Amino acid sequence: MSQTYGLTPEELQELSKRAAAAKEVSYCPYSNFRVGCALLCEDGSWVIGANIENASYPVTICAERTALVKAITEGKKKFRAIGVSTDISPPASPCGMCRQFIREFSDDCVPIFMYGKDEGDCVVRTLGEV
Repeated sequence: MSQTYGLTPEELQELSKRAAAAKEVSYCPYSNFRVGCALLCEDGSWVIGANIENASYPVTICAERTALVKAITEGKKKFRAIGVSTDISPPASPCGMCRQFIREFSDDCVPIFMYGKDEGDCVVRTLGEV
């Protein structure tokens, strides 16, 4: 990962740590595919979310949307970075529905840090690039 998008080393480490920790509260008994998301808000605060599955699969909510809904309902509508953590390599990017949801509340320049199963396994792209 060569591009930091203005984040400090401490913020980058915290983003990775929080996104990975968010996977621990994932509810995914059908796919066993854990996803955690961490948002670094413009005010410096953090919001996390995890994927929550449902037997009626279209009702499932992704980690990114969970985090964004929490943030928006807390009055946080501007984000400096998004971290998404999975247990696969290479890391997974947000799905199409999440990309659209992120775009509703962010511009194309917001960086999305995608973390995989291995330490240091990270791909970063802006929303516009994914």
